[in-house]
Amino acid sequence: MPAEVVVTPEELAYRTILRKDLKEDRAAFLDTKIPGSEAKINYPLIGPGVSENADQVIPVTEPHGFNLGGAVMPAGVVNNLHLHFTAEVFVCFAGEWQFRWGVDGADGEAVVSDGDVISIPTWIFRGFTSKTDDAWLFTALGRDESGGLIWAPSVIEKAAQYGMHLSADNKIIETEPGVAPEGVELIKPLSADQLGALRRYSVDEMRERLAKPADLVWSEKPFLDSTLPGGGAQLALVVGYGLTEDRFQRPRLSDPHGMSLAWLRAQPGQGVGQHRLAQSQVLIVKSGRLKVSLNQDSPVSVELGPYDTLSIPVGAWRSFECVGEDATQVVLLTEGDGRVYIEWAAPVVAEAEANGVALDPNGYLAPASLLAGRTS
Repeated sequence: MPAEVVVTPEELAYRTILRKDLKEDRAAFLDTKIPGSEAKINYPLIGPGVSENADQVIPVTEPHGFNLGGAVMPAGVVNNLHLHFTAEVFVCFAGEWQFRWGVDGADGEAVVSDGDVISIPTWIFRGFTSKTDDAWLFTALGRDESGGLIWAPSVIEKAAQYGMHLSADNKIIETEPGVAPEGVELIKPLSADQLGALRRYSVDEMRERLAKPADLVWSEKPFLDSTLPGGGAQLALVVGYGLTEDRFQRPRLSDPHGMSLAWLRAQPGQGVGQHRLAQSQVLIVKSGRLKVSLNQDSPVSVELGPYDTLSIPVGAWRSFECVGEDATQVVLLTEGDGRVYIEWAAPVVAEAEANGVALDPNGYLAPASLLAGRTS
């Protein structure tokens, strides 16, 4: 575990991204002048993502091991076909979206609705259309350096008709419609052979990468403090094993993403006791209100509501509490492909042991009586 990090009030404010403070980007990508795509709105949150807009404003710039952004599109607006080199995970917070994939978008389609999470494989073309006016997606991209994206040849051709071009270093260059820029090396579309070599995915294969609320398997005791006052939060794994200390819990997807993604839920007064991690972590509140308290000495706290985001640095002590009258549901994004081992505050460890629960040498919950004298 790294040295303890103390978060100042100023740093907490910097790492707190409230929905009301989001800065929209309407020029993030090559396709934003293609008819039917002009109304796309992107929100940078953490890291540069794959934006092709050199002027985007990024709220939190430090590396997390992944990038995070948001997308809002009125009904009928199209995000055109492109592919990524690293994981792309969509978390639907509102509305309904029609996803499609394949070189021409004809390999399959899937409808993604409120509460769904879908992970699109790397190196395949994907696009989507909003079906409702209130549609909202959060998008997590694996790795700090995602390598940009590749547009389908048809998108590059169509964008050029409207004066949008992409340089070889993935920056947008605007000209008069139909006029090619001079003295600039442009991105070359993939050849027919390159397109033909791409892996194809069936509808059934993609369904396995979609986690709807009914697909989630919730652990009622995922943490050392699950039976303690102030604990009691439940966890559902979507991508990676992540934080769970329940040895029977399995994620829906276990292939490397550069991050784990899980849902956390708690009733009023419940939460997660004081702990810290050796990885970066980001919280996005889906519903309810969550109070996050940081530090053991000089504590600071923030209360988050729906669509609010918080970045917690490596090594900082933190605890979570559902506040208000309604249950809270939160997306947890944690750096890395492997399991995440939690360091619990000493009082939590002692109280759990007094309650008959401890962690075995593998970091999973076990009866404390069976571990007496076997761990240190």
